[in-house]
Parts: sequence; C-alpha cells; structure tokens
Amino acid sequence: MTTIVVNDKVLMTNKVVKKEVIESMAILNRVKELRAAMGINQQELGSLVNASRQTISLIERGDYNPSITLALKISHVFQKNVEEVFMLTEDEYEQ
Repeated sequence: MTTIVVNDKVLMTNKVVKKEVIESMAILNRVKELRAAMGINQQELGSLVNASRQTISLIERGDYNPSITLALKISHVFQKNVEEVFMLTEDEYEQ
C-alpha cells in the first residue's frame, strides 16, 4: 500500500516537472518579417485569417501564442510550413 502511494507521488511529480518545462518554452515567430515582405499591414493580415489587428500585433511581439488553427491560417497566407513561421527557442526545446 505504501509503495503505491509513493509511486503515485513520484509519478505526479514527474508530470508537474514536464508541464513546467513545456510551459516555459518560448515560441518565436517571423510574422512581422513575412507580413512586411508581402507588403500587407496587420489589419490586412488579420482580415485574411479572421483575427483582429490587435491579435496580430500581440503575436508579432511574442506576447500571445496563436491557436494551432490560427498559426496554420497565418502560415497558409505566407505559403510557408508552420515551422517556417513559428518555432520553439533552441535552448528551451533541448531541455
């Protein structure tokens, strides 16, 4: 009985540590660079992907991580794979 409780606590601890590592991963993006290369403003990109100009601004600044759906839509507008637009920081990914 004690072994099961100890193992459960150890398993719970491992899950929390993994969650903290995942949550600490920073996502970088090339949205501003790619948008400028296309010659469109934040409002225009937002209209193309059904998002607000403010959302595009937050994504560009790195203050907001888009949903998978929004990241795919943005990548589609730029005709790039999602990994070419959004990427995890190298240092955090290797941990």
